[in-house]
Amino acid sequence: MSEDRISLTPLTVADADEMVDVLSGERLYTFTGGSAPTLEGLRARYTRQVTGRSPDGLEEWRNWIVRRGHDGQAVGYVQATITEQGRRAEIAWVIGLAWQRRGYASQAATALVAWLFDRGVEQVVAHIHPDHAASAAVAAKAGLSPTDQFDDGERLWRAKRS
Repeated sequence: MSEDRISLTPLTVADADEMVDVLSGERLYTFTGGSAPTLEGLRARYTRQVTGRSPDGLEEWRNWIVRRGHDGQAVGYVQATITEQGRRAEIAWVIGLAWQRRGYASQAATALVAWLFDRGVEQVVAHIHPDHAASAAVAAKAGLSPTDQFDDGERLWRAKRS
């Protein structure tokens, strides 16, 4: 996928070398928990993710590195877990601290939602901490709306294909 200011390139295990720095800011994990990955941990995670499916085959995993259009610099990632035989997708995005507040997350999430709907997904869901105003703004720009539902303390945001 490619947009004006960004491109979304399919994840490879080799991306871990660049992404470990992008994901190193501890403040990235304020609302999601966890901590910055190690290079070895990120390589192991990417090795699992690039298979494209959960071990039981019920989930399809799609992961892209968000890159700046003008120089290819990695700035974050977007991901979708597609379930219910391709009808539902849960999405997430992370942009490294050095590249936040520049519209990259909104552009990437919007492109991801459009791609999913073009592919036949009927419902897209994101889990967003209720105090995470930046992620709520990204979700809204990508066409998702907040629901009254919560999962593990996070509000579900949803968009349905028209």
